[in-house]
Amino acid sequence: MKTSIRGYARHRGVSDRAVRKAIDAGRITLSSDGQIDVDQADEDWAENTDQTKQNMMVAMDQNTPKTDRNSYTKIKTAHELYKAQLTQLALQEKKGQLIQKEMVKAQVGQLSRQVRDSWMNWPSRVSALMAAELEIEEHQLHIILERYVREHLNDIGDGKLNFD
Repeated sequence: MKTSIRGYARHRGVSDRAVRKAIDAGRITLSSDGQIDVDQADEDWAENTDQTKQNMMVAMDQNTPKTDRNSYTKIKTAHELYKAQLTQLALQEKKGQLIQKEMVKAQVGQLSRQVRDSWMNWPSRVSALMAAELEIEEHQLHIILERYVREHLNDIGDGKLNFD
């Protein structure tokens, strides 16, 4: 029976590169039509192959789990995907579509303090005006306004922003 180089490689359980090396080294021969006579090639392979090297390769192959055989390809693919993601993130950042989380946290914190301080100063600014308009004692109104503003700020201060 005759077969192609790839067919013979499948038959032997080796790569077609190994078959080509065996042909180049003269360990097996092609027939005039470029095909491999399987029976003759098997005999030539057994006769012309250094068994110590063959046994070493078989032992290595048997000790290597099938999942490890493609690990380089998987790692290389994962690496390329990671590089593509980094490139995409860099482009989005340049376009202004991404912002730095730490910068946002700092700005939100600063804005929160400004709002809190503004509310804490509000009773001092308006208590005299409100007391005159309502015709009540200013100090008493100031104390009441401060208490309610503090309670309100404590209530809204319990809310947390989630940046994750």
